[in-house]
Amino acid sequence: MTFLALHWLWLFAAVAALAALYVASQFRRREYAVRFTNLALLDTVAPERPRWRRHLPAAALLLALSSLVVALARPARIERVPRERATIVVAIDTSLSMMAEDVAPNRLDAAKEAAESFVDLLPDKINVGLVSFNRTATVLVSPTDDHESIKRAIGGLQLDQGTAIGEAIFASIQAIDSLPLADDAEEPAPGRIILMSDGETTAGRPDELAAEAAIERDIPISTIAFGTASGSIVVPGEDRRISVPVNEDALRAIAQQTDGTFFTAATGEQLKDVYADIGSSVGYEDARREVGGWFVLGAVGALFVAAALSLLWFSRLP
Repeated sequence: MTFLALHWLWLFAAVAALAALYVASQFRRREYAVRFTNLALLDTVAPERPRWRRHLPAAALLLALSSLVVALARPARIERVPRERATIVVAIDTSLSMMAEDVAPNRLDAAKEAAESFVDLLPDKINVGLVSFNRTATVLVSPTDDHESIKRAIGGLQLDQGTAIGEAIFASIQAIDSLPLADDAEEPAPGRIILMSDGETTAGRPDELAAEAAIERDIPISTIAFGTASGSIVVPGEDRRISVPVNEDALRAIAQQTDGTFFTAATGEQLKDVYADIGSSVGYEDARREVGGWFVLGAVGALFVAAALSLLWFSRLP
């Protein structure tokens, strides 16, 4: 917890002074009682002395004053709140290597399920777009806050030959730039690209050129290397099996160049965890929320307790 008006905490010195005066007054009362030498008469006049109970109203009053001092100092805590404006484009590799069954039931189906879960995690106001890429890159859904349309498009992803990671980045940047400014916005909403692949570029423009374009637009790219080193597929139309190990180096380089984050996932559950981590970082932000109202409420409650106990036991307000 932090305090936005820390200087008000000096008032605790005044609360401490009141507490010291109260303690001193109790010692004076004890000295006066000792001077009343006829103790038998004292027991007759005041047979039931409240003893420790008489201190409770004062303690409640001091607690109320302490809570008010804390409230004046404007206490605040850091909370995760949904971003009001952001644009995220999810780019998913649909090359033939995504048929590999090293991830159950296969890489593509596991990727679809994880991507749909990712969309569900995002705040409603976040604009999300979808890019599919194999030998070419296609913007399947332009950035929108209609997250259900994104999930439907993810469910319809189809495989084809080739891997064009560079083209996927260019298409994602174009999708982000296509979103018009909000009515009350002077600058575009911050953009982010989430790119998931299991291979390396075999078609289209090179990754380095695409990364430079993302840097110019200040768009970080978080990359996910999905699959294992033991993946293999049977080439369609051919009776032969080829190895399709996941390639991490190229994806790591893209993330490092664009100030993004690189992840690896070897199972569908791990991919979900990666997406959950990304969703937390791009869909939410840390914000200070003042909680002084809690301490005001506590002070009011303590004052009522002090008043009630004083009336109950001493028939007077403190």
